[in-house]
Order: sequence, then structure tokens, then C-alpha cells
Amino acid sequence: MKAKSDKDNFLEKVPCRNEKYKFEIDSEGRVTIFVENKGPFNFVAQKLFGKPKVSQVHLEEFGSYIWQHIDGIRNVKEIADSLKKKFGEKTEPLYPRISLYMKSLYDNSFIVY
Repeated sequence: MKAKSDKDNFLEKVPCRNEKYKFEIDSEGRVTIFVENKGPFNFVAQKLFGKPKVSQVHLEEFGSYIWQHIDGIRNVKEIADSLKKKFGEKTEPLYPRISLYMKSLYDNSFIVY
């Protein structure tokens, strides 16, 4: 029996949005994620440097589409295939791109598996 590669295993993971982040979808389907800047460092930065209490992360077209398809049901491969179906060749190289994008979302705690 052939062992699955890390890439195959990754594509089978089911991402879920981290519920601590609120988000909005505008009329063009673009997603904005709101990040509360908490903690002592952020408090000082807000007072001294006028940093915002809430930062906004604006996702581009592909990112917004991916975000809206992260539902805790679809796995990464299903999301990638849906992205490819909607946007076609513009998504290539599909799996390396979505892998990096999902890693970025995960590293920033926007999603969990």
C-alpha cells in the first residue's frame, strides 16, 4: 500500500474560520477581517502612536473566494477545485498557491483545522 504524501494529507484537511475574528463581505464579494489589537504592547501603541484598536485585513479576489468557502465542511482540495472552476487558469499553479495561502491564514490564526 502506498503511503500518502504530506501534500495529499494537507489537501484532505478541513479548515474552519477562527470565530474570534469578525468579518464583512462587501457588495463586490471582497472580505475584510477585523483584528482586535489587545494586550499591553498594543495598548501602549494605541495611546502613544495612535494605532487603531481594530485592524482591518482586506482579502483580494481569490482570498475572499477561499474565505467564503471555508465552512468546516469542505476540505482544502474541494475549496481549491471550486476556485479553479470559478477562475480557471488564473489560479495556476493551483495547489502550491492555495497551500501557501492556507498556511498564511493558519499562521495568522485566522483558521484552524
